[in-house]
Amino acid sequence: MPPEVDLLRVLRQNWGYSSFRPLQERIVHSLLDGRDACVVMPTGGGKSLCYQLPALVLGKTAVVISPLIALMHDQTAQLEQMGVPAAVLNSSLTAAEQSRIVQKARAGEYRLLYLSPERLAREDTVGWLRGVPVSFFAIDEAHCISEWGHEFRPDYRQLSRLRTQFPDAPIAAFTASATRRVRHDILQQLQLRQADKYIASFHRTNLTYVVKECVAGEQMDVLLQALRRHADGSIIIYAPTIDRVGNTVDFLEERGIAAVAYHGKMEAATRKINQERWMSDEVRVLVGTIAFGLGINKATVRSVIHLSLPKSLEQYYQEAGRAGRDGKPAECLLLWQRRDTALLAYFINKMTDAAEQQRSWQRYHEILDFAESRRCRHRQICLHFGETPKWKSCGACDVCSGLPGWISGAVETARPARKTTVRTDSSSFQAGDLSPRDHIDPELREYLKEWRRNKAKQQGMPAYVVMHDTSLDEICRVRPRSLAELLNVTGFGDRKAELYGRQIIEALAQFRRGARVRPVPEKMSRAAEETIRLVSEGRSLEEIATIRGRHLASVIALVADLIEQGRLDFQASWVGDERRSGIEAACARVGLEQLRPIKDALPPEITFNDIRLVVAQLRRKQGILLQSGFHESVGTADGAKS
Repeated sequence: MPPEVDLLRVLRQNWGYSSFRPLQERIVHSLLDGRDACVVMPTGGGKSLCYQLPALVLGKTAVVISPLIALMHDQTAQLEQMGVPAAVLNSSLTAAEQSRIVQKARAGEYRLLYLSPERLAREDTVGWLRGVPVSFFAIDEAHCISEWGHEFRPDYRQLSRLRTQFPDAPIAAFTASATRRVRHDILQQLQLRQADKYIASFHRTNLTYVVKECVAGEQMDVLLQALRRHADGSIIIYAPTIDRVGNTVDFLEERGIAAVAYHGKMEAATRKINQERWMSDEVRVLVGTIAFGLGINKATVRSVIHLSLPKSLEQYYQEAGRAGRDGKPAECLLLWQRRDTALLAYFINKMTDAAEQQRSWQRYHEILDFAESRRCRHRQICLHFGETPKWKSCGACDVCSGLPGWISGAVETARPARKTTVRTDSSSFQAGDLSPRDHIDPELREYLKEWRRNKAKQQGMPAYVVMHDTSLDEICRVRPRSLAELLNVTGFGDRKAELYGRQIIEALAQFRRGARVRPVPEKMSRAAEETIRLVSEGRSLEEIATIRGRHLASVIALVADLIEQGRLDFQASWVGDERRSGIEAACARVGLEQLRPIKDALPPEITFNDIRLVVAQLRRKQGILLQSGFHESVGTADGAKS
């Protein structure tokens, strides 16, 4: 380790943090002392700083191996914002750009150089890399090297040659999700020498795990309720197939919830745009396949929702762990259906490698046991990764605390959730306000988010590279009036304050003078516009479903929403007079709040589709009457005053 290095000063000056997170300082010391290391740290635990800071201090070049091009580019952009020279070398660059980076790397001009495992496997790469002053190798997503890992990648096996190709260079392996067996495999494959081992707890205390097996027609109603509860903060929805991603985005758009899609077969430019819109809070909801998420650095994800069983418990832990990286309460919902098991089994049976098939069946039984069991979810996860908690009950899962009340109310109805407390234990929070931000003016927060969005677009980078959400929230709380005060905000080191400090101070001053974000008028979705047009042409609901390529129930749910909003009139031809009268009578007895009690009060031949349409009309009429009564009472009060 270089003598007399003040690590806290380096941390404060470059990263804008006043202290290390648990384990970080010890890991940094291991790399500074030239030791091999194996680090298992949950998503959001701060793994990247553990190799970035020693790379800066050692003054040579740390070579970082990562499978994710987008992550490498984002980390490089963040480092450049801090004044730390870094580069990515991959096939997306021109031959001239690649040659220039190689020359600068050989001259020792970078503190960090990011490569893919495929690039490192090339003989020509090893040749010129021997001329680079390498301080150490950092292997990100190291579980990919193990056949027992849930994301085994053959290219990672080539990394086992690093020890012989660069015998004097320390190697550090980093992962967020490795069982004890995978950890041993990482040590063996990379030939780590007396490695310092750092394993953080797998218990994420701020997360609430909720697992529910859904029957037909139930899952999407629960999903809608979940989204409407989280009025603030971002949401990730994981769907099992590309078709489900598209259908889910359509389903949400038809109900006025803006969402973007993300999957592996999209054009790269579209994927990038959708991800950036979500990262910059232009759209709160992202629906993706497992292609989305690795390396995503967004702190304010309030919920991660799975619409099917993941392939493994490790995959679920990694994906669900993208919620609540800011340390505030967040929900992880697993809304699975029995048919998910058949889909998983189908893909396992198609495998030709007998050993891999056996490993996949083991993962299948582990995730199914997790979903079906009535044992504490947090404890199951810890035990799976080799950690034995002293406690038996977490108080933050559906097993220990019961299903939240809002879920039972969500079944068969897509009505907006009432603002009620759903739990009374230490993990409770208000529905619809899952992550309260004390002393933060929402108008100021939106104003600074808009400033950040514009700044990021000008520079062609993700919004969080300009400023993390946690830093933005702290600025809203303390409202700094000088650069000195801004430097006390977490995440603002000297370089970032130099880049943006005066602009942020001026933005705050403009807000004090009355500047605000101009509200954008709410637009009707394309699906709603097309449906209204087809109704006006006299098309039946069945015809509309065929024309739009949607299930009839989906079209009827959208039509019902439009009726309630007053954008579409109820058509008598949709429900016969006798059925409509019966439904209206049942509603008079049991109320309009939920559809299930109405269905139970009616003959079986009357469908949920019939009920949805009639109830929408009654709710619309009720809303008009309430509004009329409100205006009458206001008029009476005004008259009394005069």
